[in-house]
Amino acid sequence: MTDINIGISSEHRSQIADGLKRLLADSYTLYLQTHNFHWNVSGPSFRELHLMFEEHYTELATAVDDIAERIRTLDVIAPGTYKEFAQLSSVKEVDGVPVAEEMVDILTKGHEQVVRTAREVLKLAQDGDDESTAALVSDRMRIHEKTAWMLRATRK
Repeated sequence: MTDINIGISSEHRSQIADGLKRLLADSYTLYLQTHNFHWNVSGPSFRELHLMFEEHYTELATAVDDIAERIRTLDVIAPGTYKEFAQLSSVKEVDGVPVAEEMVDILTKGHEQVVRTAREVLKLAQDGDDESTAALVSDRMRIHEKTAWMLRATRK
């Protein structure tokens, strides 16, 4: 990190960026899962899920860019390889192509995991007096909570 003066100590910027790296990895892994399921979903709910998954992965594509750019704003290098994401992510990859109902359950759990990771990062941002990261992470939490609710609603 270089000398920047945005009112956040170097130590806090580093801690916050490390949390954001985990959030980025979780979000990117969830993006890949969602895109995979969009391509491979089948069954009676095909159209509904195919379109829903497209909305979700499109939103996630924007999110990963926002998170990575926030890491760079803190003057830290953002991870950008599958290897790094696999090491950092709490969202586990899925083997094969599950049936549609399992896809919904897997994605619901993925969104819930992103919320839990975001909560950890939010605390780091609050401790570091980093309102910009707190706002970004809070927005991400709200979106993932709503998405998990919508996915759960398809299973009732």
